[in-house]
Amino acid sequence: MATTGDAVPDVTLFRDDGAPVQLKALLGARTLVLYFYPKDETPGCTAEACTFRDAYEDFVASGADVVGVSSDSGTSHQAFKAHHRLPFTLLSDQGGAAARALGVKRTLGILPGRTTFVIGRDGVIRHRFDSQLQAKKHVAEALGLVKSLEAGAAVSSP
Repeated sequence: MATTGDAVPDVTLFRDDGAPVQLKALLGARTLVLYFYPKDETPGCTAEACTFRDAYEDFVASGADVVGVSSDSGTSHQAFKAHHRLPFTLLSDQGGAAARALGVKRTLGILPGRTTFVIGRDGVIRHRFDSQLQAKKHVAEALGLVKSLEAGAAVSSP
């Protein structure tokens, strides 16, 4: 299981047009908030996505990109983004390889997990939060950590 202090594994995810994206290609320029969620258009996942949407400008202003990941298809992601005006990227984890590589736990062994990672510009996981039921708390915890990471980066910059 990938946890705080681990380097993020290089896994392949897929854009809504089916194009592959290497996770490590998303790293470097900004802190990355990578959140795994069970399914588009379900109540908890919609609440979580809309909470990320509502805080999106705060994430951007604090130096972070937000990327949501589920096993849903690109077509499903496109509809979900349009329906809820989501300004951030949604990627597909077809077959669940990325979730397995990062140790995203399934609930009751059957439901895809809900886990949020805050990954530093250096590719190191700075925070991991697992909770199937506290979808909105993922956003608050991630934003707080992003702000502290970026404040620390600004202090240590020449």
